[in-house]
Amino acid sequence: MRSKIRPIAVSGVLSAISFVLMFFDFSTPVIPSFIKMDISDLPGLVGSFALGPVYGAAICLLKNILHFIFDNSGTGGVGELSNFVLSASFVVVAGIVYRLERNKRGAVIGALFGALIMGLISIYSNMFIVYPFYYSIMPRDTILGMYQTILPGIGSIEESLVVFNAPFTIAKGLICTGITMLIYKPVSPLLKENR
Repeated sequence: MRSKIRPIAVSGVLSAISFVLMFFDFSTPVIPSFIKMDISDLPGLVGSFALGPVYGAAICLLKNILHFIFDNSGTGGVGELSNFVLSASFVVVAGIVYRLERNKRGAVIGALFGALIMGLISIYSNMFIVYPFYYSIMPRDTILGMYQTILPGIGSIEESLVVFNAPFTIAKGLICTGITMLIYKPVSPLLKENR
């Protein structure tokens, strides 16, 4: 019983940290201001490496449930659903690859592959989940105009998602990967069951 309690408790702590990190988001000049950068996927990635991909996905889920409950973001859960789909795809892929090769190389390859998958999924997540909701708040042309302010040649939302959102999402994953590589070794003994 004790062996199950520890990973659940660690997942709870990592979920709380991830939830707090969601509030430290910021805009960047390379993408419209309503799209924010944050490192809230970092605890999920650490958890996926230390405890396994299922725990990593659970951390992402709990983070978004807490965000939905305590932060009135005005997206009606759409933003949280998209965030969960993207962050879970990132940490689960990274965790699975790491399980196949349990060393730094496996962690780096897993996280890089996870970031790439997250970026690709972001195109479809935004196209079919997030942006249809945004269109109920502001016209499609207004959103497209925000992208065109940065790159006038952009001709459609779909093109914007490929040119801006996917690379931005991959960059977010790479930032979390870099930080994880710096902190994982020192914190992993605290996260894993002592044998």
